[in-house]
Amino acid sequence: MTFELAEQSLITAIHGLYDDREAATIAAMVMEFVTGKSKMDRWLQKNEPLSIENLKSLEKYSKELLTGKPVQYVLGEAWFAGLCLQVNEHTLIPRPETEQLVDWILKENFVTALDIGTGSGCIPIALAKNTDAKVLAIDVSEDALLIAEENAKDNEVEIDFIHQDILQTNSLQKVDLIVSNPPYVLESEKEKMQENVLDYEPELALFVEDKNPLIFYKKIASLAFNFLNENGKLFFEINAKFGKETIEMLVDIGFVNIELKKDMNDKDRMIKAIKK
Repeated sequence: MTFELAEQSLITAIHGLYDDREAATIAAMVMEFVTGKSKMDRWLQKNEPLSIENLKSLEKYSKELLTGKPVQYVLGEAWFAGLCLQVNEHTLIPRPETEQLVDWILKENFVTALDIGTGSGCIPIALAKNTDAKVLAIDVSEDALLIAEENAKDNEVEIDFIHQDILQTNSLQKVDLIVSNPPYVLESEKEKMQENVLDYEPELALFVEDKNPLIFYKKIASLAFNFLNENGKLFFEINAKFGKETIEMLVDIGFVNIELKKDMNDKDRMIKAIKK
């Protein structure tokens, strides 16, 4: 089977699960992963046959994709802010919205930073890769931390990873900047979510009870107010439904110069607050 026919066959196979654009994007990701060849190289060699080894890999990944498993979990990797990261069922797949949050943070000056609920380590690794700051990261999941540590090593950055349940934490190391993308999807929002997210991504990192949607934000903000350095900055990724409530909570705690920022889909998604 040629490069061109293999890619088209994969698109056709998964078309029932994804629309045209998504199917083509996923097929291109798999083909590049399997063959090690870029889109341009595959086009130039479109009439050349795939190796038997490549065909076997392609068949294996096709079967996994047809179960609805996200392509990032099938391949075991995801790209974030130009970095290749390992991902598995213990870590969320990094989102473009979180890349926007990192871009916003990188406009700041800071010497020390802490990421709370690090998952794959995408946020602290991107910060460490693009600054000279000392970066720390916390997660309640030991399995997630193992992946985060591997990702830091693969991307040649040093990060202090800490196994810690933030809801049971009463003190933090003093830093200039704290960032968190904590669980914020309401239990009641499950029914609106895609099945491949519900079936494969870790619930621990996604969901909060409807009766207490800001549980992580309140705890983290309270800790941040006590353990940020003077003029320290707090950044959150948030549920778009709770922008107003999150701002009010931050004001009550004592933060100032609070900014609410929209994501690429024009949803309230990020907040910055300063501790004076």
